[in-house]
Parts: sequence; structure tokens; C-alpha cells
Amino acid sequence: MEQREIILRAIGVLTETQEMVRRLSDGETLDTDLTQLGRLVSEVFPTVEIPAGATAEQAAERTIAALMPASVSLVEAFAFLFTQLAKVHDEGRGDVSSTELLQEIALRMSAPDDPEASPGAEDADGPDTPDAG
Repeated sequence: MEQREIILRAIGVLTETQEMVRRLSDGETLDTDLTQLGRLVSEVFPTVEIPAGATAEQAAERTIAALMPASVSLVEAFAFLFTQLAKVHDEGRGDVSSTELLQEIALRMSAPDDPEASPGAEDADGPDTPDAG
């Protein structure tokens, strides 16, 4: 799974979590067995096969080697989104909600040729907002 797709899926996780928190605060009971986070984790992390005769050390090394790239990709995706949300918060921007910002990031990430769509892009301006410089 490409990093862009992981970030888009992470946006879905954050959006879903916001909705779940809202619903819980309204007193609703939720079935959390099929959350986007669970699906994302199951899709990002590969199945690790350990040979029958492997030692514990070999099994650990094989597991780490298989899971580390997926772990790093997930952490990078959520760290990127956190920094984008934090930047808007720290700037005191009241004109853009977190949901609107996540939607804007998702739109940018969905444009495959957009140079600002990469995780290193620093532009976290809200929808229809010119570059703040």
C-alpha cells in the first residue's frame, strides 16, 4: 500500500474516531469490531510466516523485518496528519475545523500530481484559503 493511500486511510480513521466520540458523548452504544483502524492495520501489516525450525531469535528477526516498514508507514501517516492539525491549531485558526482540514488534506492527497500532497508538504491552510506564507 502506498504512503498516500495510508494517509488517506488514516484520515478516514481520524474522521471515524471523531464521529464515534460524538456518538458516545450522546450516549449511543457502538459496535467497534469493524472500525476503519482495524481494517487499515489488517491491510497494512503483512502476514509473517515463521519456518518450523526457526529459533526464537530468528522468528523475532523475521517478524521485525516484516512488520517494521508497515509500522513506520503508519506512524508517518498519523504524524503527518497530527502536524497538519497542530499547525492550524497553533496558528489560532478558527475558520477551519479539524474535519474541514482533514477533508482538504484528503482532496489534496487524492490529486496524484499535486506536489503539496506529499507528507512533507507544509501547507496546512484550510479550504479555499490562500497560502498564509
